[in-house]
Amino acid sequence: MAVNRLWICSPAVVKLTLALIALCIAGYIVGPPLYWHLMEGLATVTRSSSSSSFSAICPTCVCDCSSQPLLTIPEGLSNTSFAGCAKHEPGVSEDTEKRYAELFSEELRLREAEAAENQRRADVALLESKKITSQYQKEAEKCNSGMETCEEAREKAEAALVAQKKLTALWEVRARKRGWNDGVARNRGQSQGSVQSS
Repeated sequence: MAVNRLWICSPAVVKLTLALIALCIAGYIVGPPLYWHLMEGLATVTRSSSSSSFSAICPTCVCDCSSQPLLTIPEGLSNTSFAGCAKHEPGVSEDTEKRYAELFSEELRLREAEAAENQRRADVALLESKKITSQYQKEAEKCNSGMETCEEAREKAEAALVAQKKLTALWEVRARKRGWNDGVARNRGQSQGSVQSS
């Protein structure tokens, strides 16, 4: 019993079952159109091979369907007012054509006016964007020139600072050669500061 259950659930049996189901679905979908297509093909082959035998059995039909109406309405139920609508009246049709022409020309004028207004708005928006772009470019140029000026001033200040440090170092070296001592100078500065504050 257990062996039979394992055989039913084996992957090969499941794959075979799924393939069979897929084949049945494909046959269900493709079968009827294929059947009718083949039957039409066989019928045309049969007709062409035995056209003389069919003409003897069934004569060709002559049918002029254009003169017969598709739907006939009984006389008591028919409304004859619709028949008048189909008649061609030259005065009415000319007026109608004129109205249609006027409506179409009015529609064209409205669309042209709308297109012109849209074009005007687009032109105004383009001009505004050009103005704003020009302003931003001017501001950017001002900023760049200001940055260049600041950079030049910073470089000059750094050069002046370096020169001042060199000059200070030179004076300090000269003062030390003449006997200046940093500790004595600080004590004198502190004592002079305390004397001035009192």
